[in-house]
Order: sequence, then C-alpha cells, then structure tokens
Amino acid sequence: WMNKNNPSANIQNPIEIRAQDWVKGNTEANVTILEYGDFQCPACATYHPLMRQIEKEYKDKVKIVYRHFPLTQIHPNAQIASLAAESAGRQNKFWEMHDMLFENQNEWAKSSNPKAIFEKYAESLGLNKETFLGDISNKEMKEKINWDLSSAISLKLSSTSSFLINGQKINN
Repeated sequence: WMNKNNPSANIQNPIEIRAQDWVKGNTEANVTILEYGDFQCPACATYHPLMRQIEKEYKDKVKIVYRHFPLTQIHPNAQIASLAAESAGRQNKFWEMHDMLFENQNEWAKSSNPKAIFEKYAESLGLNKETFLGDISNKEMKEKINWDLSSAISLKLSSTSSFLINGQKINN
C-alpha cells in the first residue's frame, strides 16, 4: 500500500481532492481551501473559528477540505483524535466531531485517556458507541490518515495548520 522508506513516493497528485476527503461547502465552487490540521495543535484550534466564519460567509463560493496531519512527535493524542473524527465520519458526523475536538481541545489534549473523553463526545453526537469504538482501531482509517500525512509530506508541509488555496500554499 505504501512505500515505507518514502511514504510520499506513492502520492500521485496530493492537491487533487479525492472521494475519501472530508469536504464541505459547495463541491462545485471555484475556490478550494485545503487544510492540513492536527486536532491537538493549539494554532489549528485558533484557526478553527476563522474557518467556520469563511464557511458561513462564502458557503456557495468555497469548498473546504480537511486532511489529517497529526504531529505525533509533539502531540501524543493527535493520532487518536484523528481516528475519533474518522470514526464519527463513518456515522456521518465527521464535521461535528471535528468541531467538538477543536472547541474542546483543552479538555482532552493533555489527557492520559483521551479515548474515554472521545467516547463521551460520540455519545453526545448520538453515535453508536460500540461501532465508534470498533472503528477507532480500524486499519482502513489508520491508512487514510497515513495517506493524508504522506500527501502533506509530499507537498513539503512542515507545520499545522497548513492551508492551500486552489493548490497554492498560504504562508500563515
């Protein structure tokens, strides 16, 4: 599935939006904002309200895409948070969990057991808890997150949040 020595070697066109990507807004919009984020990153949480505002103000004119870029060396709970969002996505609640993770980052970021907190979030979103917990350890979801991470590396992104507008990196 992936070249272990050079994970980005298998990424054909990293800026192309794929069926597996999380997209909201007008899918036919001429403007695409691609965000590479880490749910445990304080800067990402700071950008979150701005992204919500852009979504509200430009909803018909913009397509917003989120990809995972968990910086696990400095954010030990980033990977499990990405898996929680993906698990919620399996029950059509990705964006709701995405928002919850950023808005409540202070609650779970330093936790030694973030999974228990994510379980509570899943319950509050009306998710099937057993399915949610099963999906968190799903190999396919880990591979999807790894693909997102590899695509970020292939684009030579080094920090979160990283944004690309119509394929052009924005220096933030």
